[in-house]
Amino acid sequence: MRTLFFGSSGFSVPALQSIDSFISCVVTKRAKPKGRGYLMEDGEVKRLAQKLNLPLVEMDSFKDTGVHDLVALKPDLLVVVSFGLIIPKWFLDVPSVGAINVHPSLLPKYRGPAPIQWAIRNGDTETGITIIKMNEKMDAGDILYQESVMLGIGENAEVLSGRLAQRTAEILPDFVKGIAMGRLPSGLPQKDEEATYTPMIVKEMGLIAWTTDPADIVRQVRALVAWPTAFTFLNGKLLKVFDAALGRKTAEADPGTVLEVTPDGLLVGALGGSVLLKDVQLENRKRMNASEFARGYRSIVGEKFA
Repeated sequence: MRTLFFGSSGFSVPALQSIDSFISCVVTKRAKPKGRGYLMEDGEVKRLAQKLNLPLVEMDSFKDTGVHDLVALKPDLLVVVSFGLIIPKWFLDVPSVGAINVHPSLLPKYRGPAPIQWAIRNGDTETGITIIKMNEKMDAGDILYQESVMLGIGENAEVLSGRLAQRTAEILPDFVKGIAMGRLPSGLPQKDEEATYTPMIVKEMGLIAWTTDPADIVRQVRALVAWPTAFTFLNGKLLKVFDAALGRKTAEADPGTVLEVTPDGLLVGALGGSVLLKDVQLENRKRMNASEFARGYRSIVGEKFA
């Protein structure tokens, strides 16, 4: 069975490594600076393919001339894991068996580009892994396999992404082997009326609004830890926040005001409570524990984040 693997982010790497013996060619987006997707550095798939001595095609779009070489391979199956480009219907019709896609959510919930981040941002306690038979609509194909995964207490998007990527790598070998033996599961159509969609993460979503609920701010920090990273401003300088936790309930305080320096970090007022900043980075300085940062910042108690 001639199988093409499509993947572009670090999320794809464990999956490719787990089924490399099935793969005839690896297809990846041409590498760009680290950014969005499933949180890890672009180019990792390329490096792994080269390490495994697998044929590799890099592409910017399905208008690239190299796409004709993929068609000429006469593939039986496409395996798509965090590829980052929409595969057009004409190409989905090329493989004799079909195309499968791994999506890190419990479809039809969280169709779209950022299901891991939004599961944390929205305070979900459960997410999952779904394998679908692809069609021309985004993440809307029939469900071939699905399992739920509980979110860990305090888990951020980087950690959750790693767990889901590893679980994908555990599932795929037997799944692909079954297809190779002629056992493509019968799919279960998704209920489109129950579908939800995840917006693309943009930089502005990282700005902390201290007039909101402390729990919402903590979820924001954990969801956006890799990019764009939650941020605020201190005396006109950007301060990134990589880790935070709920602080204690406090007397009515001006939101954004630094209330106290503790061994664990900075206690900052928010709506009806406080947030404990634990891991921060002021622009042009190194990332550090927030309490260590406070020791180097004179009279920070009473300062206000904007």
